[in-house]
Amino acid sequence: MSPVEAALGVLAGFAAGVLAGMFGVGGGVVSTPAITAIYGVAPVVAVATPLPVIFPTAIVGAETYRRSGQIDLRAAAWISAFGAFAAAAGAALTGIVNGHLLLIVTAVLLAWQAVEVARGATVREATARREATVWVYAGIGLIAGLASGLLGIGGGIVIVPMLAGWLGMPLKRALGTSLAAIVAIVVPGAAVHAALGHIDWGIALALALGSVAGARVGARIALGTRERTLRLLVAGFLGLVAVAYGVNQAIILTGGGRRAG
Repeated sequence: MSPVEAALGVLAGFAAGVLAGMFGVGGGVVSTPAITAIYGVAPVVAVATPLPVIFPTAIVGAETYRRSGQIDLRAAAWISAFGAFAAAAGAALTGIVNGHLLLIVTAVLLAWQAVEVARGATVREATARREATVWVYAGIGLIAGLASGLLGIGGGIVIVPMLAGWLGMPLKRALGTSLAAIVAIVVPGAAVHAALGHIDWGIALALALGSVAGARVGARIALGTRERTLRLLVAGFLGLVAVAYGVNQAIILTGGGRRAG
């Protein structure tokens, strides 16, 4: 790795960290394409390498939210418990599951949830907590964990919209809870990918140097932003990810950039 590539990796990591802190995600949605563009590695390496980076990034972001009292520990515990199991399964299934179909489904769900987040919670927090049973959190964790292992992301793009859009949890609390859950969710997937030799540790180190600092910056920005403004920002971010996933997969499936799944 040249000094220029190392510097670009740190900058990419910082950008991913800021997004992680602001939007309660792991940052893999930025790290994976950045790794591909900068280093030209194999797709499975680009997917797997951000996972160990997400761990310290999520810890720093979650701690910043915790200090402001913006984490639902009960929700985070159940989401992470089931999500960690699903993440290991997702990582093991990387070469079997049709990733293109998964990303298209993810894009549709993200677009729907982006609208829900933008519209604001449809139920009050007390009602959301009453309706959010252990099994609801377990289901969120399973979906987020599977996405984490398969796509090399933290799972926040699933957790945040489901907590803030579907369950109506206050957004800042949803962001903090997502990051707290991600800390545990990424570990099994990272371990499986590491055992399979899919992680480039040099690239991971460069990304981590930037992402840890970026996560604190992003979390502070989110905590200092008004709820309505933050909802619009998060909704816009989810919408952009949905469009990017959808367009990219449409191009691949129509033969404009066919790659191995």
